[in-house]
Order: sequence, then structure tokens, then C-alpha cells
Amino acid sequence: MISTALLLLQQPFDLNDRYRPTPIPDRVILTWADDPATSIAVTWRTSRAVGQGRIQIRPSGAGPSLEADAVQRDARHIDVAMPITEVKDNTPFIARWHTVQVRDLTPKTAYVYRVGDGVNWSEWHGFRTASDRPEPFSFIYFGDAQNDVRSRWSRVVREAYSDLPKASFVLHAGDLINRAERDLEWGEWFEAGGWINARIPQVATPGNHEYYRLINEKGERTGERALSPQWIPQFEYPRNGVPGLEDTNYFIDYQGARIISLNSSEKFAEQTEWLDRVLTENRNRWTLITFHHPMFSTAKGRDNAELRAAWKPVFDRHQVDLVMQGHDHTYGRMNLATGLTMQDDSSGTVYVVSVSGPKMYELGENAAQMRRTAAQTQLYQLVHVDQNKIRYESRTATGELYDAFEILKGADGRKTIVEKLGRRPAGP
Repeated sequence: MISTALLLLQQPFDLNDRYRPTPIPDRVILTWADDPATSIAVTWRTSRAVGQGRIQIRPSGAGPSLEADAVQRDARHIDVAMPITEVKDNTPFIARWHTVQVRDLTPKTAYVYRVGDGVNWSEWHGFRTASDRPEPFSFIYFGDAQNDVRSRWSRVVREAYSDLPKASFVLHAGDLINRAERDLEWGEWFEAGGWINARIPQVATPGNHEYYRLINEKGERTGERALSPQWIPQFEYPRNGVPGLEDTNYFIDYQGARIISLNSSEKFAEQTEWLDRVLTENRNRWTLITFHHPMFSTAKGRDNAELRAAWKPVFDRHQVDLVMQGHDHTYGRMNLATGLTMQDDSSGTVYVVSVSGPKMYELGENAAQMRRTAAQTQLYQLVHVDQNKIRYESRTATGELYDAFEILKGADGRKTIVEKLGRRPAGP
């Protein structure tokens, strides 16, 4: 005789129910919208049953009485309709996103915080503010996650974190998920990152899969594209970019490096002018740039000539150090001498394309130009930034070192690229 419990287990499970919002805070994530040395932005999600979101925050300590000296701040919120693509009867559900920017923090200080509504609270999370002066730091860089995020990307996230648990931030080069409007996929992305998102600030740039085609009054897909409705509510970044590209085009100064996110899906010309100004005003030792579509494609049949024509002259003029990209679902790394389109083994800007998720393409025509390439390989990158050196490691999903180099910079600003694994041939 089959028990009632077994019959229930055999019923099809609606995956959308797994990620429906409740009054309990979920999808807690740290970002920066201001100075990383003195501020933090915290965002989380609940159901609309929660009227006022709150954060309690205080310097960390060894004792358990965390509430006693915590400062409480109210959050602002925005309601987001989760689109119809994965909801029964084509009826979207509504989620409430809460965001609070906490300022006037002390540099180089450990803090703990929790979020909630005064009754329903998250667990206490910890983070550390940046230094207010140049100091060494390290971060994790991921190419596209995109597909099978909960099942096959999560292991890459966890392997990277186990290698670098004290990372200053995690950088995502676009295509975090596959279908921009599917809350189910965003739920998988947040589940894969889990409490890491609430402990280490996330620096993300959008890819083409963060955009979706709009639906007209007839229910038909149009040619007009829009940014994922979840992007702006869940990612809070400085509003110092091109108007109309909020939370996708911005820069953050972190301990002697300027980190720039460019939106490679729209408004190339406007960003070109903005980028030239931002780099002209840059007084940091290092310049690190991320965007989604590669300046030099690694996958077969791809080329982003318009993007390259717009941005590469600016990179050359300002001697950008490291460019981190995604989109091509392969791995490729090349060095280009400033002002040239030829590889230079010893100097110039380093361009990297990487992929962290399971969707793979074949290497293309430009593979021969690359210093190191890979196909059918999930990877993550550990980047260590010092006063006179950037040390870069690309590792496979199993933690094996796959590519490594250093960018050395002298007092006069001249750079030298040093291979750390010898002269390895392109290819897996």
C-alpha cells in the first residue's frame, strides 16, 4: 500500500514555488553605491506582506549580543512583477525588493548586519570595509554562468570561494542567467551564490542575456529590448555613469584601482566619451575594466568590430591594464601593445575572455592570436592586486591552475607581462 506521503512526493513539483517570496528575507546581496571604505549597499527580497524593511548593523565582535549596540536604518523598497514566463496561468507574482545604503562607516573595519522587518530577520552576516588608501587586495572574476546555474555553476562558485575566502569582491562579466525575465533563473543564481553574496560585495556588468524582448498588447514579442526587471532592484551601484545606463555603467575606486563597468549592449558612443573623461580623471595606480562582449572574440564566427572601434582607442590612449570579458563561452587571453592590434608578449593591455558556466562554444579564428585558450572548460579567475604588480590565475572547476601571468608596473608607469607557466601553446 502506497502511503499518502509517497504519493505527494511523486507529484510534479512546481519549481516556481521554490523561489516565491515570503516575509522572510532572501536573496541578500552586498554591493557598493558609494565609497567602499565608508559605505555598503545591502539589498534583499521579501513578499509584499512586509511593509518596512530594516537593517541592523554594528562593528563585529566576539560576543553573541549583537543587537545591543546595533544601529537600525530603514530601507527603501520597490515592487517588481515577476514576469509571466514561468508562472502558472500567466499571472505574475509580485516581489518586494529592499535596499539600504549605510554610510559613515569606518575604513578597514569588520561589521555584522542583519535585515528584516523587525520581526522576521535574516541571520547575521559579516563584511569588511575597504581601506581608504592604496593597499593590496584580491578578487574573483567569473565569465558567463548563464545555464544550469544551480546545478552546474554552483560548484565553480564554491571552488573559487574555497580558494579565496577573503576576496574583496566578486566580479561577474555578464550573462549571469539565460533568460532575463525569468525569476526562476535569478532564484537559481542567488541559491548558487548563497550567503557568499551577503558576505562579499558583488560587482556585475550586464550581458545580452540580461536583456529581453518586450511583449506588445497582443502578447507578441517585439524587436524592442529591455534590461531585466530584476537588475536594478537587486544590484545597487554608483550613479556616476551615462544617464539611462544606471547600475550597468559605473566606476568604483578600490584601494588604488579604478574598476569600471561598461554596458556593451547599448549606447557605445555615449560611453566612449564618458570613458575617456573617467580615465583622464583617474588618479589610481591600476585600471581594471569589465564588459560582456569581447574586444577580440574567442568563439567561432564572432567579432565585435563596432565595439572595438569605439573603445579600444580609448583603452590604448590611457594604457588600461586588464580587461575582463565573457560572452564567447571559451577561454582566451592576449596582450596587445598600446596602439597596435598585434600581440605583444611583454607589455600592453591584457584582454581576457572566460566562462564559468556549462554552456560551451568552439574556439574560433582568433584563437591563434591568443596567448592561452581553452574550450569545453569551466573556469574561474583569482586576481591579486598589489602596488606594483597584478597577479592573475585562471583555474578550472576542479581547482587546477590553467593560466597565470603577472603585470608588473614600474614607477614610470611602464608595464611588463611575465608568464608564470612558461610559454604554453594556445589550446586546452
